[in-house]
Formats: sequence, structure tokens, C-alpha cells
Amino acid sequence: MLAALIGLSMLIHAWLSTGPEISIAFQTAEGLEVDKTPVKYKDVTVGVVSAISLSEDGSHVIATVALDKHAENLARADTGFWVVRPRIGLQGVSGIDTLLSGAYIGVDKGASRQPRNDFVGQETPPTVIHGAPGKSFVLHANDLGSLDVGSPVYYRRIRVGRVASYHLNADGRDVTLEIFVDAPYDRFVTAKARFWHASGVDITLGADGLKLDTQSFATVLAGGIAFANPVDVTDAPASAQSVFDLAKDQRTAMAPPDGASQYLQLRFEDSLRGLAVDAPVEFAGKNVGRVVSLDLDYDASKRRFPTVVGIVIYPSRLGGVLARLPKYSGSMEQQVAAFLANLIQHGLRAQARSGNLLTGQLYISLGFVPKAAGVNFDPEVRPIAIPTVPGSFDHMQEQVASIVSKIEKMPLDAIGQHLDDSLMDLDKSLKQINGQVLPATTQTLQQADRTFQTVQGAFSDSGPLQQNLQQALLQVQRTAQSVRTLTDMLGRHPEALLKGLSSDAPVAGPSSSSHATNTGHSP
Repeated sequence: MLAALIGLSMLIHAWLSTGPEISIAFQTAEGLEVDKTPVKYKDVTVGVVSAISLSEDGSHVIATVALDKHAENLARADTGFWVVRPRIGLQGVSGIDTLLSGAYIGVDKGASRQPRNDFVGQETPPTVIHGAPGKSFVLHANDLGSLDVGSPVYYRRIRVGRVASYHLNADGRDVTLEIFVDAPYDRFVTAKARFWHASGVDITLGADGLKLDTQSFATVLAGGIAFANPVDVTDAPASAQSVFDLAKDQRTAMAPPDGASQYLQLRFEDSLRGLAVDAPVEFAGKNVGRVVSLDLDYDASKRRFPTVVGIVIYPSRLGGVLARLPKYSGSMEQQVAAFLANLIQHGLRAQARSGNLLTGQLYISLGFVPKAAGVNFDPEVRPIAIPTVPGSFDHMQEQVASIVSKIEKMPLDAIGQHLDDSLMDLDKSLKQINGQVLPATTQTLQQADRTFQTVQGAFSDSGPLQQNLQQALLQVQRTAQSVRTLTDMLGRHPEALLKGLSSDAPVAGPSSSSHATNTGHSP
């Protein structure tokens, strides 16, 4: 009886300590073992896999899990289960600890109070755990790009969140993403926050050089999202599940709102190869719109196929000058037509210009053409059509064609024949110079060299010419001394020219007595 009581108490204790038994469906049983694979919640073991079986249709496996008594509150309707294995991907490395301990089933406790016993396991770990501090937001985008679940979200190049999920909308036109921004960074998401694709590398070649922009090396490989607030925004933080648009780049996201748009039509007679949809439309050097359509038309009178270009302009892009423009009555379209009628009378025309000589891309320029030919513009005709003029690229082509035509008219054959004859004469002259003139010139230079050597020898210090020159200079010096003595004597005794010099008269004066010589006779 004592043994029976002990056994009964053990059964009662085991029954009281046993939690609920649940079933989880997985695609495969990889890493799962009966009575060995634990179930962990926040790294605490809360159960174990008690059985593994194949489903009736064989499409998946069913793992039966015995939860502990204290973990029975985990069996809720929105609780998530997944198998933790080593995973290596663009978002990082996870589950490394299972290399030694083995795989286990992770748990994400749901917020529902409704109990549940059968679950469908997730094949990948959830990016956001229930109860994590932060907020979730919804983004609408034209396409997913290179984003994926787990792609990072950046604020001022700091990773502050991740992409939690995405799905294609029912109409198939755009994509909806859900992102999660961790606390305390979620307070920087305001009602006017701007989100954009930060995937890959943004390279811009402009007038100020080459610019390269990217958030991090990870976004180059796995993609990412960045957000910021306009400079003058001081709004309160946005509430959870707020909806935003996801722009294609930062420039588009941070641009001021375009406001109302106006459709205009342009008609070009020439080909517009290089003009594409979304090409910019500029007025006075400022981007005011974009090209939205390109269509061919047929002119029966001229038997030509002109190109009809549809553009959309945003008047608000003109900025503060918009308030200084004349005001017209009527709807917005009527106001635009009346305003354009005045500008067209003063030479406003549309022109397709080259935006890049390397790629041949064109853009539409709205500007005033001096001495433009008059046109008939009816502001009541819809759609509003702006007259056009040939583009600068077409004008350049005409100039090139004109130059080519002039070159074709030149007698290139005669010029070539004459040039060939001149080159033959030049070749003969060069041969004559090499055969006759150069040897004679060489001999002349050699003779001149010998002559220069002889002259150099004659003018040397030991040469006869140098000695004769020194003797001649000495004789000149003596002659000069004699003349000076004579001149000095005649200055004192001019009568000596008639009477001669008396024997008692001095030959030289006192000034020259020290170096004068007495000749001993009269002149």
C-alpha cells in the first residue's frame, strides 16, 4: 500500500506538472530529434519535442511538443515557432551557438489571449519579436528593389531598424512594406518624415564633379531604407502604423511637394532620338516638370511623321516668383493657357536640347527665342500646345552637314595629286642636298676650322703677331713722348720755330723735367 501511495503521488505530481501538448507543422524535420530537441523562450527551456510524424499528404512534418506547466501561457493563437539553425546571409550570421548544442525550436510569445494547440512553424526567424521596444510603420513603394525581410533602416547613417515584412498589393501596382524602428530612435519618425531607397551606390555626374553616395557597404549588397525629416520640421513623433511613401532616392524624397500639375503638349517635326519618358523639363535653368509620353503623328499635307511629346509641369516649382506673376480668372487650366498666350507672343518656345554629349540624352527646354517667327496660339484649344523650334543638336547636325558638303565640293583628287608631285620634288631636292650640298658644306666648315685655328695661334701670347704688335705699341709710346716734349718746348719757346733753340735755353719745362730727354739740338 505504501508503494502504491508513492506511485500514485508520483503520477499525480507528474500530471500536475505536465503542460499542454501542441503540434507544430514544418516543411522538414531537419535538426529535430525526439526527446532531445528543446523548445526555448528567451533562452529558457520550456518544453521538448516528444514526437515527429509525417502529415497525411506528405507535404510537411508535424512535431509534437510537450510544454512545461509553467509555459502553458505560450500556447496562444498568435505565438510563433521556428527552428533555430546556423544561418549565413546578407543580413548577418545567426544561430552559431547551435553548432555545438544542436538545433532547437524558438518561441515568440503572442499577445492574444485565445489558446491554441496546432501551429504552423516559420521557416525563418521573425525580424521583430512581440513586445520589442519600438514602433512599426507602413511604407508604400512602386517596387521592392533590392529590399528583403531584415534589410536595415538608417537614420543619419545609423542603423535604427529593419524591414519586418512586405507584400504585393491586391491590384498588383505597388508594394506595401512594414518596417520596425527600435526605441529610442522611433521618436525621430515624425508625421512629415521622408523615406527613400538607400540600396546600392548612387553615382551622380554633375557640373561640380562626380558624387558617390551610399549608406554602408551592407546596403550595397542587401539593400536598405533611410529616412530623414525636413530641416524646418518640429512635429511630434508619428504614431505606430503610420503610412508613408518610399521614394526612389534621397533627392526625390527631400524635394518640396510639387503641388498641382498641368499637362502640355509639344509637336516636333524632327526625330527626337535620345529623349525618353521622365526626361526633365527646364525653364530658365530650373526643373519645372518632366516628360510623360512620346507618340508619333502623321501629317498628310507634308507626308511626315512628327513626334508629339506630352509633358507635365508643376507651377509651384517656380517658388516665390509665382506670387508676382499676373493673375487670370477661371480654372487653373484656363489661367495657365492665358498666361502662356502672353509668353508665346513674346517668343516662348519649346526646344529639345542635348543634356549629355556622351550618351546623347535630350531634355526639353522652355525659353524665349529672339526674333521668333509668329504663331497662331488659341488658348481655348485642349490640350494646351506650346510651339517648338529645332533643337540645338539639330542645328549642330545641319552645320556639320554643311561642312561635309563643302568638303565634298573641294577638288581633293587634284589637291592630292599636286601634293604628291610636290613631295616628289621635295624628295629629289633632299637627295641633291644630301649628295652634293652637304659634302661641300662639310669641306667648307673644315677649312674654316683650320683658318680659325691659324688665327688663334697668331693671336696667342707667344705668336709673332703678338710680339710685333707689342713692339709697334712701344714705338708708338716713344713717338708720343717725343711729340709731347716737342709740344712742351714750343709752348715755352715759340720763337724756336724761326730762330732755333739757343744753347742755354732748357729743353723741357719743370713739369716734364723728370721724364723728358735732352736732344742736344734744335728742331
